[in-house]
Amino acid sequence: MALLQISEPGGTPDPHQRRIAVGIDLGTTHSLVAAVRHGVAECLPDEHDRVILPSAVRYLPQGKRQIGAAALADAALDPRNTIVSVKRFMGRCLADIAGRDKLPYDFVDAPGMLKLRTIDGEKSPVEVSAEILATLRQRAEDSFDDELFGAVITVPAYFDDAQRQATKDAAQLAGLNVLRLISEPTAAAIAYGLEHGSEGLYAVYDLGGGTFDISLLRLSAGVFEVVATGGDSALGGDDFDAALAEHALQRAGLVATTPQDKRAILAAARAAKEKLSQADHASLASPLSGDDLDVRITRDEFVALTEPLVARTLAAVRKVLRDAKVGKDEVKGVVMVGGSTRMPRVQAAVGELFGMAPLTNLNPDEVVALGAAIQANSLAGNAGAEELLLLDVIPLSLGLETMGGLVERIIPRNSTIPTARAQDFTTFKDGQTAMAIHVLQGERELVSDCRSLARFELRGIPPMVAGAARIRVTFQVDADGLLSVSAREEGSGVQAAITVKPSYGLADEDIARMLSESFSTAEQDMRERSLRESRVEAERLLLALRAALEADGDLLSTDDRQAIEAEMMAVQAARESADHHHIDEAVEALARRTEAFAAERMNRGIRQALAGKRVEEV
Repeated sequence: MALLQISEPGGTPDPHQRRIAVGIDLGTTHSLVAAVRHGVAECLPDEHDRVILPSAVRYLPQGKRQIGAAALADAALDPRNTIVSVKRFMGRCLADIAGRDKLPYDFVDAPGMLKLRTIDGEKSPVEVSAEILATLRQRAEDSFDDELFGAVITVPAYFDDAQRQATKDAAQLAGLNVLRLISEPTAAAIAYGLEHGSEGLYAVYDLGGGTFDISLLRLSAGVFEVVATGGDSALGGDDFDAALAEHALQRAGLVATTPQDKRAILAAARAAKEKLSQADHASLASPLSGDDLDVRITRDEFVALTEPLVARTLAAVRKVLRDAKVGKDEVKGVVMVGGSTRMPRVQAAVGELFGMAPLTNLNPDEVVALGAAIQANSLAGNAGAEELLLLDVIPLSLGLETMGGLVERIIPRNSTIPTARAQDFTTFKDGQTAMAIHVLQGERELVSDCRSLARFELRGIPPMVAGAARIRVTFQVDADGLLSVSAREEGSGVQAAITVKPSYGLADEDIARMLSESFSTAEQDMRERSLRESRVEAERLLLALRAALEADGDLLSTDDRQAIEAEMMAVQAARESADHHHIDEAVEALARRTEAFAAERMNRGIRQALAGKRVEEV
C-alpha cells in the first residue's frame, strides 16, 4: 500500500526543506513585514499583535534607542533625536531636500548624502533605515523561531539608482540577505492579481507618506509586466500635512520656531487630515511655545489647499499613459495603494480621470508587503507550480556624459529589466590615451540637470587620430535595478568596468564601520534578549506552580510546601536581576524542588482517571 503524502495547501510536503523568506515594505510613515504561511500571504504581528511598525527611530544617550510606536510617542518631546520619514532622505544630499527649514532636524551636509546630528552622533538615513529593518527582521525570526533565508524589499518605482543602493546597504547593515528589490506598485499588483485572478491592463496609483508612484502593469497568467512607470519620489502625505500646517499658521498669524513646535504642528496637521477623510470639518489644535494654535478647517478648504498636489499626481498619470501609448479607456482597473489614498478627494480625482471607481478592496497599508512576500516565497524556491514571472522596468534613463556637457542616453526609461545595452564612442583629441566615463541618470539633456551616479576611467587606449578609436560602453541593469558599466577599446582590448556604487557618501569603509558597530552591539542585544526570555520563563513557571498548589496543595506536607514557596520567592526576587544566568539558576532550582510534587500530581490524575474501571476497559 502506497503512502499518501499530505501537506498544507500551497505548502511543501517537506517542511524541513522550506526556506523562510519575507517581504518587507520599508515605508515613509510605517513599515511592515509579511510572509507566506500555509499558502497564504499575511503580515506578521509584533508581541502586541500590531502589524504596523511606525518608521520612527529615537536615539538616546549611551547608544540606546527606541524604535516604532515608542519613538513616535516621544517625537514632539524630543524632535531632534526622533527621526521620522527618513525614507525621504535616502540617497539625497542637503540640496535635494525642499522645505528643510520647516523640519526639526539638525542636518549635516555630508558629501553625497546628508546626515542627521543626534545625541548619539551623526546618523545617515541608511543607518536609521537599518534600525527599522533590523526590528522587522527580528519580528520575522521570532514569528518563525528560525533564521531568515532572505527578504524582498520594496522601493518606490521612481527611486533612482542612488536611492535603491542606499536601501540595499541599509538591508545589509540590518543583517538581511536581499533576494531582490521590487517596485512598490509592482508588489501591490502581485498581491492584487494573485488574490483576485485579474488579467488585463491595470494602473497602480501609489500615494504613500513620502513618495508617489504610478505604474501601468499588464497581468496575464502569472506574468506581471510593468509597461510604464512614473511619479515623484518627493511627493506624499507629508506634503499634504505641511501644506495644512502652513495654512493654519498663516490664518492664526503664528510661527513655528522651535523643533518642538515644528514637530507638534505637523503631528496636529496629520491628525486633522485623517479626521477630514471621515468628517466635513476638523480642529487643528497644537500647543506652541509662543501661543496655542486652534484653527477650524473644513474639508472644502483642505481640498482647495491641496488641489495643486493632487494635480501633480494626475499629471504624472497622464505622462505614463502617453509613455505606454495607451488610452484611459484601455485601463481595466485602478488599484489604490498607500495610506494617503484614503483621502476622499484623491479617490474622486482618480475616479474622474479614468471614468471608473478605483479599486480599494485591499488594505492600502498592507498590500505592498503582501505582494513582496509572495515574490520572496517564489524566489526562495517555495512557490512550486505557482511560479510567477515578474517583468519590471527601469524608472529613469541611464546614460553618459559626452562633450559639451550633454547626456547620451544608453538605456531609456521604462526598459524591461534585467537588461544590457551597448553603444560605441570614440576619442575627441589626437593621441588621446584615456577616456573619463561619467554615468548619469535622468531625463534631461544637460549633465547639470541629471543625477551623477559614478565616474571611472578607461586608460591604455593606443594613441591614434581623433575618431579612430572605437570604445564600446556596455550598461547592464540587474533585477534590482542596479547598474554596472564597462568600457572596452575594441582594437587593443583594454577595458575598465565599474559596478555603480552611487556616490552618496557611503563608501565600503563606511559600511564596514557600521557593520563592525552593529557587531559590537550584538553581544549587548543578545544579553538583553536572553534576559527577557529568562524573565518570561520564570513568570510562566510561577504561574503554573501557583495553579498547581491551589489545585493539589494537599499532597504536600507543611515543610515541603514551605520549601517550595521559599524557592518561588527566590525566583520572584531573581526576576528583578539583570543577569539572566541568575534567573535561570533560580528557575532550575525551583524545578528540581517540585519534581516530587509533579510526580504525585500525575499519580493522582491517573488514579482519578482509572477509578471504578475494570482492567478490560482500560
